[in-house]
Amino acid sequence: MQKKVLKIHSSDNVAVALVDINVGEFVSFNGIDLKIISKVKAKHKFALHNIIKDEKIFMYGVLVGKATEIIKKGEIITTKNVKHKSKVVTKKTKKIKWIAPIVDKWKDKTFLGYHREDGQVGTDNVWLFFPLVFCENRNIEILKDIFEKELLKHKVSKHQLLLRSLVQNNSTLQDQDHGKTQESVFKNIKVKFITHQGGCGAIRQDAESLAKLLAGYVNNPNVAGATVLSLGCQNLQIDIFNKALQNINPNLNKPVLIYEQQQLETVDQMLQLVIKESFTEIKKANNIQRKPTPISQLKIGLECGGSDGFSGISANPLLGQVSDIVVALGGTAVLSEFPELCGVEQEIINRCVEDSDATKFLKLMHDFEKSVIDAGSSFDMNPSPGNIKDGLITDAMKSAGAAKKGGSSPIVDVLDYGDYLSKSGLNLLCTPGNDVESTTALVGSGVNMILFTTGLGTPTGNPIAPVLKVSSNTKLTNTMTDIIDFDAGKIIQGEKTLVELADELLDLIIEVASGKKETKAMLLGQDDFIPWRRGVSL
Repeated sequence: MQKKVLKIHSSDNVAVALVDINVGEFVSFNGIDLKIISKVKAKHKFALHNIIKDEKIFMYGVLVGKATEIIKKGEIITTKNVKHKSKVVTKKTKKIKWIAPIVDKWKDKTFLGYHREDGQVGTDNVWLFFPLVFCENRNIEILKDIFEKELLKHKVSKHQLLLRSLVQNNSTLQDQDHGKTQESVFKNIKVKFITHQGGCGAIRQDAESLAKLLAGYVNNPNVAGATVLSLGCQNLQIDIFNKALQNINPNLNKPVLIYEQQQLETVDQMLQLVIKESFTEIKKANNIQRKPTPISQLKIGLECGGSDGFSGISANPLLGQVSDIVVALGGTAVLSEFPELCGVEQEIINRCVEDSDATKFLKLMHDFEKSVIDAGSSFDMNPSPGNIKDGLITDAMKSAGAAKKGGSSPIVDVLDYGDYLSKSGLNLLCTPGNDVESTTALVGSGVNMILFTTGLGTPTGNPIAPVLKVSSNTKLTNTMTDIIDFDAGKIIQGEKTLVELADELLDLIIEVASGKKETKAMLLGQDDFIPWRRGVSL
């Protein structure tokens, strides 16, 4: 039976409404009957006792806000009576104590992966086209059109048929056979294309940062090889990119074809050369076959977007449970979005294995927040209108729930933006809270799959790594069926336990990692790529 309310931590002075609760209705939990004095919609929070002005608000056992006026027992908390407040953290206060989950049932489980010569294993096999500078975006788009038309046999989409029927005033056209992609010429290789707005015109540090990101994509285990276009005069020179690639993997043994337009006369001549040489390498990459691989080779990125008031009590803890299982099996998990760790810094640094990583994390957080303040904003402006509408009214409240994606395992490394994974276990990666900028960076760090929670519905995907969407609530699963892969709302409904759903989700992860099932983002062709631009234009 579904509960009406949930008090997450014993020290909390607010509770979460799991269903809509009307004025005058009584709710009972922990042996207490409490009268609701203002309508509380599902996902929102209400006071468990009378709260005076300036009193601290606690949720998940951490400080998430401060009352700006008197809040009566049973009254909803909103942006009008509560504002963001978080604890100031300077040093570790506890030693790591982690009890790993029992993973005997998973020890002998495998997925079918693409084994690379450097020991990494991919969940996909992709040939990647990209530019070093935005000036080459048009040529990338031309190549995309050429390769997709010849390598993928397309039917006319139903949306194209709709427009055609309107243009010709012939409704029968809509009844014609339609579909997306029928069949690819190659069975074991995908061809993907990314464009961006960087590489020149900004500060040199942004060009170097972009070089590291793109090098990370080439080195990612899901990539078999790459075709790279350069103009020639941009900030992100070919030698900067090659140096970034060398720093990540000095022994890289993948084909990387690089072309500089200003050295190849006409566009026509360059494109002919690119097509011929790329096609030769793509045919070779098609010969790579999937092989059984232990779960320890999974590198999962942990992401959330379009979060709601249930994310922190269903979907995010579910990812945390899966993350702990993967880590216990020797695999890797990466938690990103530093603005959404604001308020839980103490828990984070207490879990760092090395004191130096705790120090690095606090410095990255401080520097990031300072840059936001210098731009005239602050972390407390992180919750979006959608977040607030669905119960996440302060950044610390949002962060406390978002951090649950990282489970409870020790933190083995702290990476700055553009750094590549080097340690198995739970890693932290400094990224913005922006969904696509963060997922872009996660893949650049080397993850071979992303688990993405959402409470409102987010269609984000990635060109080279599967993005698996986990809904925080069943209503979303049932309405946005073309986006959601897995329903964590069964936890809210009381239908399944977190442990039961973690087993089911891990089974699905193995299917996707083995190429036996495509995620909804893959079916939609949702190939998002947005680098984080930290500097300014010059």
